[in-house]
Amino acid sequence: MYAALLRGINVGGSRKVPMADLRALMEGLGLDDVRTYLQSGQAVFSSGHGDEASLAARLADGIERHFGFGVDVIVRDHAYLRAVADACPFPAAELEPRQLHVTYFSEPVTPGRFGQIDQAAFLPEEFRLGDRALYLYAPNGLGRSKLAEQLAKPRVTRGLTATTRNWNTVLKLVELTAPTG
Repeated sequence: MYAALLRGINVGGSRKVPMADLRALMEGLGLDDVRTYLQSGQAVFSSGHGDEASLAARLADGIERHFGFGVDVIVRDHAYLRAVADACPFPAAELEPRQLHVTYFSEPVTPGRFGQIDQAAFLPEEFRLGDRALYLYAPNGLGRSKLAEQLAKPRVTRGLTATTRNWNTVLKLVELTAPTG
């Protein structure tokens, strides 16, 4: 099973993608077992053909043709999602889910990309890098995070697709993509 992470839909009244329409679109693209989670751009599915990159490209193309606007899409399989959750460098069980977020990247990132960010200046907020992921601890939540603002700047994200999910969603995607039976 795979998860499709759509970036920047159904936020602030623009780029509306109704989940029923997204499910129908994905099924029309030949994807199986399609389910959506929340309204903020997560869907899970299975597919007997394609890899993460080709599935993401096919879905992004289908969304643009159907809805008339482009959407960045990252597709990841269950093993990757599980590994990201298991590798969390922060004590997730001790934190409120709103305090912990994962940004998924389309490509691997190196620490040098974040070299201009003085982490000590943002304490107690912190971030750590993982496999095509960034873990963000924001004790007052993402909406109030000054570090999150810095991490989202174009000089940091240039050339990447990046989309952030809170810890509850991270865990739910692991659950929804888990093998059944």
